[in-house]
Amino acid sequence: MKKVLILTYYWPPSGGAGVQRWLKFVKYLRDFGWEPIVYTANNGEMPVVDESLLNEVPAGIQVIKTDIWEPYHVYKRFIGRKKDDKINASFLSENKKAGLTEKISVWIRGNFFIPDARKFWIKPSIQHLKSLIQKEDIRFVISSGPPHSMHLIALGLKKEFHKLKWIADFRDPWTNIDFYEKLMLSHFADKKHHRLELEVLKKADLVLSIGQTMNDEFVEMLNNSGLPNESKFKVISNGYDESDLVKHAVQKDEKFSLAHIGTLVKDRNPHLLWKVLKKLVDSNAQFKMQLEIKLVGKVDIAVKEELKALGLEAYVNKIDYLDHDKVIEEQQKSRVLLLLVNNTKNAKGILTGKFFEYMASGTPILAIGPVDGELAALMQQTGSGLITGFDDEAGLEKNIMAYFEGKSTLRKEQEIAKYSRRNLTRNLAELLNLLNGELH
Repeated sequence: MKKVLILTYYWPPSGGAGVQRWLKFVKYLRDFGWEPIVYTANNGEMPVVDESLLNEVPAGIQVIKTDIWEPYHVYKRFIGRKKDDKINASFLSENKKAGLTEKISVWIRGNFFIPDARKFWIKPSIQHLKSLIQKEDIRFVISSGPPHSMHLIALGLKKEFHKLKWIADFRDPWTNIDFYEKLMLSHFADKKHHRLELEVLKKADLVLSIGQTMNDEFVEMLNNSGLPNESKFKVISNGYDESDLVKHAVQKDEKFSLAHIGTLVKDRNPHLLWKVLKKLVDSNAQFKMQLEIKLVGKVDIAVKEELKALGLEAYVNKIDYLDHDKVIEEQQKSRVLLLLVNNTKNAKGILTGKFFEYMASGTPILAIGPVDGELAALMQQTGSGLITGFDDEAGLEKNIMAYFEGKSTLRKEQEIAKYSRRNLTRNLAELLNLLNGELH
């Protein structure tokens, strides 16, 4: 088999969304003639742990781990957190509002740890992997970011081995990510982030994105640099794994459960949804009796406070983080799955990995986001649910009541099947084969 080295910070037993994409690619790559070798951190900072994901790693896969030093222990001490506390992603605060020390630490993070807190692992990783590449005769490397330090490791290897073919895979944007402005960057730090991002786009042989909007943004960045090369930018979306689905009949929740599964951060807090639910509870006795707001995963304190202020707290079923197999079951049990897009300037291009698992579950989706964005187009293409704009109160109420009354959209199974992890891995293998052809 042809070998490909995969650089990914998130790997089992790390849980959460960041691990899924490359765990699934690795699971199926052998079926298409490629032998993955995984390089990851031995002692990285994991927001959540999910031991069940270790069962998904194919037998005999070579997983190389090296120790990483990250400044999180200093950060935790500075903000008064315990050594074993988990660091939440996306500025989520579960118990209290961010104080001055946390704001200072964010400023330090943005301006001194560029591109991220894993920067100290870049040089040691390059040194370690140089001998591995020679020993294993590896000619292909894929870096998965964020953290974007993974791309800088690959960039360093590309400079050492000019014939090495490199795919830079972006699960999220770099400088266009929704919280970039919250990093309080100096002019110097902002320029450095953009310079490193552009260097990755220039030097990678192929740049993968999970959506068309992100892909187009990268193309524009390269075009603006005076080195247009649209052919090396490709899209392979996230997807769902058929083998994850619960095969036996799942008993649906007794109540009308609106389930949000995953991290619910402040920027994703659906003020409009809570307003509409409050209105329906107050005006519809049957709806009031049946409603269940199911929140699975970490929830920002701002969300909890708003639900309490509106008197919706009594309808909330809060469930802590679940292992991935239990998450899949919860998706299939729920009556409706809530998909919330951050109301930020890049909202049209946001297409979370969660959507594809929601779609595969067969449970109807209730989304709030741009009705002219990528998510809306894909929901229409697959018939997987209903979407309402951020300010469309009447439309949201109509969609909720349609589901409450038992109506549903017509699912298009043929379109849905395109997004199975196996089919997406076939697409990845074809791109690798294309690069392989350039070597001969």
